[in-house]
Amino acid sequence: MRSRPRAGEVAVAGCLVALAVLSIWQTAVIPVSPIYARVGPTLFPWIASAGLLALSLVLLAQALRGGFAGVGAQLPVDWGSLAWVAAGLAANVAFIGTLGFVFAATAMFVCVARGFGSTRPGRDALIGAVVALTSYLGFEKLLGVNIGAGILEGII
Repeated sequence: MRSRPRAGEVAVAGCLVALAVLSIWQTAVIPVSPIYARVGPTLFPWIASAGLLALSLVLLAQALRGGFAGVGAQLPVDWGSLAWVAAGLAANVAFIGTLGFVFAATAMFVCVARGFGSTRPGRDALIGAVVALTSYLGFEKLLGVNIGAGILEGII
């Protein structure tokens, strides 16, 4: 480990702490109806904000002690894998408005799986479709939140 902290690492960690504090503040101002007993619309934002704060404080402590743990050795970048993951994100953005959540998420799953080394796109598409459809039905039917059925609107 380095003996002196790097200003850039301290700045990154400090920005993450500031982001966590902002997230906590914004979560605190979310209006909550008195009909909610304990679990309301702020439960998950509180969990995410607390987790972000805890992890960013650990990162800040590492930065102040001489640097981020495990950072220093240069690893080669696999540009092909990165391109597949980026293509998956682009496919999700391109398809979600027209084809809907299930097809967009399936396309993203296939591309990301390829980026992580999978060579079986058929299997990946099946797994992605099952996960996406289950997620869609969970949001739509159980929670009553429409996340966009797209071309499946009348079928499901």
